[in-house]
Amino acid sequence: MATRATHTWNFFRAGGFNQVKLDTGADLAHLGQLDPKLWVALACPARGLEFDERTLELIDSDQDGRIRAPEIIAAATWAAGLLKDPDDLVSGSATLALDSIDDSSPEGARILASARQTLANLGKAADSISLEDTADTARIFAATHFNGDGIIPEGAAEDPDTRAVIADIIACFGSETDRSGEPGIDQARVTAFFLEARAYSGWWALAEGDPEILPLGAATGAAYAALSAVRAKVDDYFTRCRLAAFDPRALEALNRPVAEYLDLASRDLSGSAAEAAGFPLARVEAGRDLPLGEGLNPAWALAMAALRDQAVQPLLGERALLSAADWDRLTAAFAGYERWAAGKAGAPVEPLGLERVRELLAGGTEAALTALIARDQALEPEASAVAAVEKLIRYHRDLHRLCTNFVNFKTFYDRAEPSCFQAGTLYLDQRSCELTLPVENLGRHAAMAGLAGAYLAYCECVRPGTTEKRTIVAVFSQGDDDNLMVGRNGIFYDRKGRDYDATIVKIISNPISLRQAFWAPYKKIVRLVEQQIAKRASAAEASGNAHAAKAVDGAGHPPAKEEKKIDVGAVAALGVAVGAISTALAYFMGLFKGIASWQFPLLVGVLMLLISLPSMVLAFMQLRKRNLGPILDANGWAVNARARINVPFGTSLTGIARLPQGSVVEPGDRFAEKTSAWPRVALAVFLLWWLHAYLSDAGWLYRWTDGRFGKSPVAGPRTGEGK
Repeated sequence: MATRATHTWNFFRAGGFNQVKLDTGADLAHLGQLDPKLWVALACPARGLEFDERTLELIDSDQDGRIRAPEIIAAATWAAGLLKDPDDLVSGSATLALDSIDDSSPEGARILASARQTLANLGKAADSISLEDTADTARIFAATHFNGDGIIPEGAAEDPDTRAVIADIIACFGSETDRSGEPGIDQARVTAFFLEARAYSGWWALAEGDPEILPLGAATGAAYAALSAVRAKVDDYFTRCRLAAFDPRALEALNRPVAEYLDLASRDLSGSAAEAAGFPLARVEAGRDLPLGEGLNPAWALAMAALRDQAVQPLLGERALLSAADWDRLTAAFAGYERWAAGKAGAPVEPLGLERVRELLAGGTEAALTALIARDQALEPEASAVAAVEKLIRYHRDLHRLCTNFVNFKTFYDRAEPSCFQAGTLYLDQRSCELTLPVENLGRHAAMAGLAGAYLAYCECVRPGTTEKRTIVAVFSQGDDDNLMVGRNGIFYDRKGRDYDATIVKIISNPISLRQAFWAPYKKIVRLVEQQIAKRASAAEASGNAHAAKAVDGAGHPPAKEEKKIDVGAVAALGVAVGAISTALAYFMGLFKGIASWQFPLLVGVLMLLISLPSMVLAFMQLRKRNLGPILDANGWAVNARARINVPFGTSLTGIARLPQGSVVEPGDRFAEKTSAWPRVALAVFLLWWLHAYLSDAGWLYRWTDGRFGKSPVAGPRTGEGK
């Protein structure tokens, strides 16, 4: 990817490694020459960052949801090549001056012309253009119907006949939205419309003048519709009559039992008797003709009247009854129409009617519409340059900031503003954690992020009053972990200032600070002692309860008094233990022989340091290895460097509660525990004793009192002389 370097690069050091400076437009324009090994990141997700998603979408040229180094290079090269001064990319301005666009190239000239046309369409006489100007394409193209998108609304046609054709096509095939915001049609709809129109006209041409297809001419369709509406019911009637002729015993069942009529009679019936629609068309009898008037099921009276008027009378003549043979002749008369109707073509244009369809086919409107669309498409380069204008403005505003969160991590280490991967701030346990990242899969994220060596708290966050949820991970890098545990609650503020209720659901424990490491052994000892005391107290309480219960149970039957015996073995063991303790004390006192009394507190301090030293060394080593890389890698980044979070920098990422400068704290606490003066008195006595011992052993007291007190500096430590 990298070429032979011709650009001179400058570097700064942060996070324990060298990072390239990107202070000029030339730095951005020559990113292709920077060795990929010197990039802090090589890829990142295109979503889930605190960054403009539309800009990331434009940079993500292959639309795979990831931003890669070659795409950053391509974006920087493109933007720098369209500006007279590439340093404009470093400004981060959301407004682009027109005279800063380099129109010496064809693309630059087209973008500049498009920017000017956009401002003119908006009615602005300005020398700069902003994202707001390019955001609403409907406003930009509202003044023109020819805008290069290949869609023409009704207003694009000058004569009313062509506008009417456009309306007909929209009615049959729907519309596309033109850049002006109006509904219109494209070439695909025009082509489809006239194909269907020709098919519909040709389909009708097959039937015209053929009596087998149109036995009633233009009225055949209505007659066939009337027949189809009752066909199943008429077939049912004549079938029932044939069954009655076959076996008279079935007559009552074929006419429906009386019980069903009684049930029907018990209800309020509508005027059309629709409740009886399931009953036969007329009373069923063997060989009986179907009445067309009197004696019909009232639920079918209107449909049968339409059949009589539109099909029976025109084809069979006037009659009050319809025989089975007449019915067969009637259905046979529509057999040709039925076959023709089954092969219908051009159904989408049928609502316009045959006359209108043939009028459109004969009027030459297809060629007129095609010419209008071609005229519109001819303007596509100028119109589509609006998108390039928006792209250039976005890169002008966002590209440098993205590079300082990708090529280097200057934004993160400068701490002037949050980085694009920081999700917000978690407030918990009187601390504010600014290094928080979104988490999609907690288990998968924790498996990778645990390698960072940082103290991580995963929190589930719920927006109050909504169902909106999210999961974050927060890095605690100051303070201690005494009050951090699963289930603790805090408040999380996202980058938009919205608050969430946050609850710790998982912790990856690592050292937070050297202070914590110093006190960790003593806290463990205190916890162990507390556990042992609680365990012994619990055992003693249980034993006491058991003895009390036994005493209550045996109150009526006092046990026989047992003679107490001395356990010789226990006495011997106790003697051995006392002897061992005495020997140990004597040994340790021997080690301290010759040490001045005032040196004992210092010795205690040294012993404490020796006890804490292993924990502090281990914590120091782990804190030096604390690394941002695995945390970002778990979020889909490809971090190319060991971005360390050392102790000073980590301290800046986690704030602890401090009173504001100049605050006044009222003395006293109404609910404070009562304190005794003895601890302070004892501390004062100890300090006075230590000062006296030091001054005495050092000879100062001897000199100041002319030998009356203290030890002589010449004679050395005194063994028994009076003061």
